[in-house]
Amino acid sequence: MAARIILIVALLTLSSSRALASDPSPLQDFCVADFDSNVFVNGFPCKDPTNVTPDDFYISGLDKVANTDNDLGANITLVNVNRLPGLNTLGVAMSRIDYAPFGLNPPHSHPHSSEILHVAEGTLYAGFVRSNTEKGNILIARKLSTGDAFVFPQGLVHFQFNLGDTNAVAFAAFGSQSPGLITIANALFGSKPSIPDYILSRAVQLGKTTVDWLQQQEWVDIAREY
Repeated sequence: MAARIILIVALLTLSSSRALASDPSPLQDFCVADFDSNVFVNGFPCKDPTNVTPDDFYISGLDKVANTDNDLGANITLVNVNRLPGLNTLGVAMSRIDYAPFGLNPPHSHPHSSEILHVAEGTLYAGFVRSNTEKGNILIARKLSTGDAFVFPQGLVHFQFNLGDTNAVAFAAFGSQSPGLITIANALFGSKPSIPDYILSRAVQLGKTTVDWLQQQEWVDIAREY
């Protein structure tokens, strides 16, 4: 009986720790990503600690305005483990988002992480869409001004739009070293190979001709995650 109770407690502990953390907790001070290793793990293997340098934990350029000259009028400077190896196993990442006047960070989701967005400059309209409910997919959105913050729950589709006729800047923080990114329009109409048009036409309730046209477009990717 005692052994059974111990087993149940252990299982509950394991399940709760996984539920509370997006990424595994580190077992040492750090585990700088070793991009040259041939070992395949969930994340990256650790670099030899004796070869770690301050540059493994450092990145610059977040004060620079990114080029927003594209169809969306926005650009994202993503700082994840692929760009900053010291983030490996630490469960955090961030990004800078630049918006041209009336620029859009289009509907997308982060499958591995929640996000908190801080508006550093400008005025945004931002929000997310809830999972399917009896009342449909409910939009949770509002206007954000300089100094405001807004949270996007993990995995939910969300967006930001610059309401102003001047540039805007925001910074986002994530609870994962690699939050993942699925841009909805790109995923549906720009996948490779393409989703068959007879499937998409029924899913989005559009004619095949329209779907075919959408699949022929060049879908802008302002935040490719490497």
